[in-house]
Amino acid sequence: MPPLAWDNALGSAAAVYAQQMAMSGRFQHSNRKARPGIGENLWMGSHGVFSIEAMVGGWSSEKRWFAPGIFPAVSRTGDWEDVGHYTQMIWPTTTRVGCAIASSQRTDYLVCRYARKGNVDGRTVGYALR
Repeated sequence: MPPLAWDNALGSAAAVYAQQMAMSGRFQHSNRKARPGIGENLWMGSHGVFSIEAMVGGWSSEKRWFAPGIFPAVSRTGDWEDVGHYTQMIWPTTTRVGCAIASSQRTDYLVCRYARKGNVDGRTVGYALR
């Protein structure tokens, strides 16, 4: 699959939402209707403890449970949510990404936004497109 290209607009939108979470202390996905066609991965952890590599590495580590197939039947555990961050990262029609981190005194929040969104029911993930 082709590498993801950085998208400044996605990064700016991710920054706005990361800041909202940092200010409110609420860790939850943004409203899907406010970001049509855009996927989203979220991470939170203790402020200043984790590197960006560790944050994203948590999502990448889901690969160990991933089984190529038709979404949502793509997890060796039987629960697609165990691989949902990873599948968004490798989704075959996702081509652009933008990420941002915002912090409160205690917590760092990472938001990555993806276009086009992944994790679409009935779509194949994990095989080469032909």
